[in-house]
Amino acid sequence: MLSSNEFIKQSLELHLFFARIMKEHSFFLQVAFTPKDKNYIMQADAFRMEFDRLLSEAVSLSEGVVSRSVIESGEIVTPYTLESENLSSFYTGVRIQTNITEREMGLSGDGMSYNPMLERMVSLLNQKAIELVVALVHFKSTILSNVITCRMFTNNYPLLIDHILREAEHYLKHIYNLQNAVEIDKTKEIGEHELFWNRIMAEHSKFIRGLLDPTEDELINAANNFGHQFDELTLEAKQAIDKTIPIETVTEDSLRATEAVQKFNTQGTKGLIDCKIKSIIIPLLGDHVLRESNHYLRLLNTYEKVTT
Repeated sequence: MLSSNEFIKQSLELHLFFARIMKEHSFFLQVAFTPKDKNYIMQADAFRMEFDRLLSEAVSLSEGVVSRSVIESGEIVTPYTLESENLSSFYTGVRIQTNITEREMGLSGDGMSYNPMLERMVSLLNQKAIELVVALVHFKSTILSNVITCRMFTNNYPLLIDHILREAEHYLKHIYNLQNAVEIDKTKEIGEHELFWNRIMAEHSKFIRGLLDPTEDELINAANNFGHQFDELTLEAKQAIDKTIPIETVTEDSLRATEAVQKFNTQGTKGLIDCKIKSIIIPLLGDHVLRESNHYLRLLNTYEKVTT
């Protein structure tokens, strides 16, 4: 069972990463609707602002509490987050709360001692997050249903909508587990996480491939290769769960591939900000997938220590 301190740290680290991811999902949905779906634009904007509030509260509770390894991983913010937000706001006219990013950039960690009041506040934050994510899951499910039955058009791929729905469900599962003190089988968790994140990495690469300008042959080929590589790693993770190959083999292979795609995502994000890449990729999407690869890289480094 988790100690009170671990409950606090893991909850806040989860929200620092995923609340930002959810607010950006809401932004990506918001800017991809057509004028006809004004009501959906307003709902997505409302979700974005609710996750701003959730993230802001998590940041306020996190000072001196969360792990330094998480702060330094680049999964909360990267050197490109603030500029990618400013550029994306400029391109879309949507006002993004960059002050939250600035506060996150100044976070320090690994200095907490047990505080029962903080534990109660984090528990309340978890409950608030559960209610908000449940509502967002329903919203994304409705959009996906409308798109695949041709009742709605959006500039987002149907797979991308399904992708961000699965990420919301993944976040929700983790909050439930923390809030309800669910006992976790570590080996099983590693296999399930690698199955989940390898699929996510594959889909990121495929989205990038499809959003690059057709003249960007080298980048298209690189993204395509990463997509195929992570498809194979997804199959490997399924085999590890079925116990037909060792989990440490998957972890090692996934780690090498994620290190490579993280470099690709870093170069891509910088290229988008510097206007060196022709595409229809909004800069914040580049930073978004970079943070997710940073998150997965930190998990894999942790798993490698467990499995070796």
